[in-house]
Amino acid sequence: LMALPLELLALSHKNVFFFILLPDFLPLKCNACGEVFCKDHIRYEDHKCSSAYKKNVQVPVCPLCNTPIPVQKGEIPDIVVGAHIDKDCKYNPAQQKQKIFTNKCLKPGCKRKEMMKVVCEQCGGSFCIKHRHPLDHDCKGSSRPISKAG
Repeated sequence: LMALPLELLALSHKNVFFFILLPDFLPLKCNACGEVFCKDHIRYEDHKCSSAYKKNVQVPVCPLCNTPIPVQKGEIPDIVVGAHIDKDCKYNPAQQKQKIFTNKCLKPGCKRKEMMKVVCEQCGGSFCIKHRHPLDHDCKGSSRPISKAG
């Protein structure tokens, strides 16, 4: 075997030299180009892998419906996602933004709605916070309104 100067090792990317000089060298095969590298050069960027595009694939996701959108080689992801949004997207804005305030006040003239149902204990009607007490909605549930305040 021929002894190589250490300066040559530092400048070389051909890790065959490491097999000879470094007893703890663990050869790692790049899964894209098939070349053998040391642990310091196994990443695509570290050995400037010309086949990285085969493995380094990212699939864009539609921002509206969260569906992965397949992109073919040579296609621009933004254009493919835009085309999906224009014709194939299953996004339903009505489904996304459901109404929260659905409980309408039964007091005549009041248009308020509440998130939670506020039921009068005497008449069983649904009212807004402002008209929840029997005295505030002219309750007809009993002959006289009962105040629970002390």
